[in-house]
Amino acid sequence: MLLVAMDAAPAGALVIPHGVIIAGAVVLGVVALALAWPVPVALSRATWPMRAPVMALLLWQVIGLAGGLSMIGALALAGYAALPQHPWFAPIAAVLFAAYLLGHLAVTIVQVTRLRHRHLALLEMLTSPHPTRAHTRVIDDAVPMAYCLPRGARSVTVLSQGLLDRLDPDELVAVIAHERAHVEQRHDLLLLAFRAWRSALPWFPIAARAEVEVAALVEMLADDHARREVRDEVLARAILQVGASGVPGADQPVSGSMRVSDRFRRLAR
Repeated sequence: MLLVAMDAAPAGALVIPHGVIIAGAVVLGVVALALAWPVPVALSRATWPMRAPVMALLLWQVIGLAGGLSMIGALALAGYAALPQHPWFAPIAAVLFAAYLLGHLAVTIVQVTRLRHRHLALLEMLTSPHPTRAHTRVIDDAVPMAYCLPRGARSVTVLSQGLLDRLDPDELVAVIAHERAHVEQRHDLLLLAFRAWRSALPWFPIAARAEVEVAALVEMLADDHARREVRDEVLARAILQVGASGVPGADQPVSGSMRVSDRFRRLAR
């Protein structure tokens, strides 16, 4: 649909007043600005996301998507307002910006896919299959750790021997349930989108903050999934066992801004 100024509209074209186009560009620009700074800053400082991580995660996705679309729309309308005589060239800035964002998303997907292929190849050489758990491999390391490598049906959970030696059976169930939640709920796809956003806008501090906050929220979601299989105190003990491993930096952020102590306090509430 072509948006043209009233005094330059060809026959049969939809006529929208020039002032309306400018007003629309301003409104979308204000929305994009609000979603780029004050709204995400306020959300990142709020305490309620710890009680409702699903809602907070949905809100972060809405902020990211609506912010990008608002910016693209503002650029398009500004182009139409500036070039009413050339409607085909007016949205070029918006098209280029959209292509830039989509291009970074594609590049990020390719990079992450390659890294996972290499990681899986290393795991097959350096780890051994767990004797009783499918899609689980054990690495001979005394440091208690667990993580998942999401690859669809070939997703793998990696446990260290130190973790197996340290945790009780019910605590191990809690840890495995936590990691399985990351795979089953495809948290990697959520993190991938925000990683691409940060890659596309490295100079934009909110892009980095959004990635950090989303990473913390998926840790909360995984903890909540584990709580369906074990009691809260069991999961809390498992978290503390890893946090008290004696490894320097054990209470550093495990994902995003989420520290081991933060996870424990959340369960204690």
